[in-house]
Amino acid sequence: MKRIAIIPARSGSKGLKDKNIKELNGKPLLAYSIEAALDSKQFDKVFVSTDSQIYADIAIQYGADASFLRSDKNSTDTAGSWDVVREVIDTFKSMGEEYDEIMLLQPTSPFRTPEDIINAVELLKEKEGNAVVSLTECDHSPIWCNTLPKDCSMDGFDREEYKDLPRQSLPTFYRYNGAIYLVTKDELYNTDHMLEKGCYAYVMPQSRSIDIDTALDFMIAETIMKVGLL
Repeated sequence: MKRIAIIPARSGSKGLKDKNIKELNGKPLLAYSIEAALDSKQFDKVFVSTDSQIYADIAIQYGADASFLRSDKNSTDTAGSWDVVREVIDTFKSMGEEYDEIMLLQPTSPFRTPEDIINAVELLKEKEGNAVVSLTECDHSPIWCNTLPKDCSMDGFDREEYKDLPRQSLPTFYRYNGAIYLVTKDELYNTDHMLEKGCYAYVMPQSRSIDIDTALDFMIAETIMKVGLL
């Protein structure tokens, strides 16, 4: 059984310039995912997939493999994460290296811990599943959300069946937090719906589920680290 962690770190992000290497509390953002993966001791290889040699050099500095850059096809802002993963797996296969399980670790989740990674691997083994994905509880219940008509009338906005229920009585909803995606090789290549049947949820607390996409997200993460809220 061989397992690889793949950290996709494309350069040229639009929302927050060079966010994947932007320094967070003295370290480039992608370093947190590299270190969590290495410290978990669950992988035969930790690989950073990037289109930038500058990014690759930083990844190598923190202990990851970044021995080849991704193709132009998978370097656009519309390239799918799983296409990037398949490209990495195919390239290593052509070199004689094959992997049975693949974990995608987005560099924008700096609070994911080695223990989270270990727990996700153990969950896949325990369930004998095809995939594991990390979720966290929604900040606000979608039951309290609705669409609005053009005239902004609130008539019918509240759902009758939940109208008078206290918050504690509402069902709990979860969302993807982007921190962990673990799949078997067969699942990666044999289905386009890998996060459905045979996929299990690994639930993480909201405190470790910040996904950095904007300058505000970055400021929140920086504040959490500086004041030691974790």
